[in-house]
Amino acid sequence: MKRDVFDLPESLYEFAQIADFYGVIEDLANLVEDEDWNYHNTLGTTTDFPILENYIRNTYIRLAREKKVAYSSDFGFCCFDTGLLSKVQHEPIYMQFCENTNPNIDCYWYFSKFFRRGDNEVRRYPKLPEMAFYWEDPTKLIFDPRKELIVNVEHIIQDNKARFPNPFSTMPDYQLQLIIDGSVKAARERLRRNYKIAVPQYFITSGTIQLLIPLCLAAQDTADLAIIVEDYGTMYRASTCLTLDQAMNNARLLARPDRDWLNP
Repeated sequence: MKRDVFDLPESLYEFAQIADFYGVIEDLANLVEDEDWNYHNTLGTTTDFPILENYIRNTYIRLAREKKVAYSSDFGFCCFDTGLLSKVQHEPIYMQFCENTNPNIDCYWYFSKFFRRGDNEVRRYPKLPEMAFYWEDPTKLIFDPRKELIVNVEHIIQDNKARFPNPFSTMPDYQLQLIIDGSVKAARERLRRNYKIAVPQYFITSGTIQLLIPLCLAAQDTADLAIIVEDYGTMYRASTCLTLDQAMNNARLLARPDRDWLNP
């Protein structure tokens, strides 16, 4: 059964038919400001823009929850703000959809094109949509060095050992725990002196802001992993970690990270 014109399912693929998603993403990458959208340490990626692919999918999820999709005056088109700027004019870029005429597809919408705020397409819309917004309390974006940071190293090893680079992924658990303990201690000291080391990320499943903190295992100035830190009011807790590619993927949803350690 075809969806209603105003339905906003959580999945972009349920919202609209996109015949060549990877081609669409490549077109978008060529429109927006220059940025490295590729993984650097993950093998087997099939495209050059996996970070941008996830960015668009997750941006849509947030916009659907916030109901920030705009409709044309005749309801024949809709669009949302990608949160990205064009390469030359630095104008907001919108993703536009038209009515899907394929009776065998449930999606009401079909991808039409990307357009800039200065394009003629804007005339279709009584009002352009707003960007996605991810937080109510801006203090959640910043690490508070006065709070205690508790890291469950045992849980990190048990659940995430496969994410560790060699040779750490094949080390005995006890030996790896000692190395992580030292890395966490060093990270705490760095955070006390520079709270900006912590990079915010938006966890799409729970809709919460978390912080990413570097784990430097092999060398003191080179991050090998990122631990995810959650704010529990009077303290921070961490019980999982991400590869640097995963961390970049998650952090990019909020903003382009300008931290030197998150440069996989």
